[in-house]
Amino acid sequence: MRKKELKLVVTFHTTADAMAMEKACKKENAPGRLIPVPRAISAGCGLAWCAGPETRDILRQLMERTGIEEQDIHECMV
Repeated sequence: MRKKELKLVVTFHTTADAMAMEKACKKENAPGRLIPVPRAISAGCGLAWCAGPETRDILRQLMERTGIEEQDIHECMV
């Protein structure tokens, strides 16, 4: 079992938003990956973007540029 670490978890209202985030991050080589939403978090769709907490500003700017709307941004142990 992997050791849990503090991560930034971005949740989305729809699966389409989560998939758009993955596509935008791959295109711009932004850090992170799609994960199932952790049980500790309630979200509209079952997918979330997970990255290191230090990437908060990078990911916010990317979402603003691409028009991706997050439901919420959490820091939690994943």
